[in-house]
Parts: sequence; C-alpha cells; structure tokens
Amino acid sequence: PTAAIHTLVSAPDRHLLFFGTETTIGTTSTQDDMFIRWSDQESIDASTSYAPSATNTAGTQRLADGTRIVGAIRGRDAIYVWTDNALFIMRFVGAPFTFSFQQVGTGCGLIGKNAAVEVDGSAYWMSENGFFRYTGKLESLSCLVEDYVYDDLNTVPRQHINAGLNNLFGEVTWFYASSGAT
Repeated sequence: PTAAIHTLVSAPDRHLLFFGTETTIGTTSTQDDMFIRWSDQESIDASTSYAPSATNTAGTQRLADGTRIVGAIRGRDAIYVWTDNALFIMRFVGAPFTFSFQQVGTGCGLIGKNAAVEVDGSAYWMSENGFFRYTGKLESLSCLVEDYVYDDLNTVPRQHINAGLNNLFGEVTWFYASSGAT
C-alpha cells in the first residue's frame, strides 16, 4: 500500500497493519478511510505480501461504524482501533481469518490520533463525548474537570491532543491546545 492514515506492527504475530488504506494496492485514488489491510506474516515484500490468498495470511477488513479510522494502539492482548464514532477490538486468531474484529462501543470515537493510551490491559481515551475506558466493557470515566476541558478545548489541531501515562501515580493525562491557543 502507498497510502494510509496509520500503520502498526501486530505483536506477537508480526503482521504489518495499514489503517485507512487503499482497496486496490498501489492506487491512492482508492484510499478508503475505514479500510484495514495487513501483510503476510513476517513479510513486507511489496509484490506478494499484501494480496490475500490461500497460501498467505494477508487480509483486509472494512469497519462499519464511523466515517474514518482515527487511530489504533497495540494493547496487551488486542489492537484497539478507533473510528470517529466507535471502538473496535482486533485480535489475532490465526488461519483462516488471521484477525477477528469486534465492535465494543459506539458514540465513543477517538478525538485525535494520539489521544489514547493502554495501561495493563485497559485502554483510556478522549472522545468528542468525554473520557472513556475499556476493560472488557466500555465505561465512561467520571471527571471533575471534564466541563472545563471541553469548554476550553481547541478542536482544530486534533493531532496535537496526546494521552500520557504517569506510572508512578497511576495517572492518565491528556495534553491539548486550549481554545485561545494557535
């Protein structure tokens, strides 16, 4: 693939993943913001590794809820994939399907590509609709400063919103541009 919103390597199975990529390999005009493509296991050979066949583990999947994939992170036992409206869990299952996909939430999309973090098997992220956690079930996080944050948030530079982790105190933090910032 020559165009993608996001790339990631799946561990421990070692597939190269392209999120928001082309439906026809090498044709950027076919880029689909909801399309996922992965390589054959342990291979990135452009001529043979991305076309699904009976003799490799390459594959594709189009997600159904949302208009674009915003971001993805590798977790302890799954890959978390967010669209602008939903959360999907992508798990390696082996042959013949390679990966399984499960939609685990809606109305909880990721606000920006870097606005999520995984901690000890739980994902935390910032959405247009608040702060969320996924621990096997979707939870809205109560936050005393949520109104302050969302009233002061400049949503134009969404790629500048970042989630951070402070292991020493068990805290998840989000850094963002305030409404007056450029």
